[in-house]
Amino acid sequence: MDASVVAKDQLLSIIERVERLEEEKKGIADDIKEVYAEAKANGFDTKVLRKVVSIRKQDQAEREEQDAILDLYLTALGMVK
Repeated sequence: MDASVVAKDQLLSIIERVERLEEEKKGIADDIKEVYAEAKANGFDTKVLRKVVSIRKQDQAEREEQDAILDLYLTALGMVK
């Protein structure tokens, strides 16, 4: 078998896999939008929900570090009572 044929077949396989995964990703993104729309319809603040999801992805040390930096910045701006 010619090397260019093998490379072409391998390249095509990779591209098709990426395309399938992109389509799945789009489907999942649409599902997530629907969940947030449902939450909004039930009176939840979707910005806050997104923030909660983001925070839950972080480990404790990362979250504490970001909180400390946020407090520092807010204090420097005179925004902390």
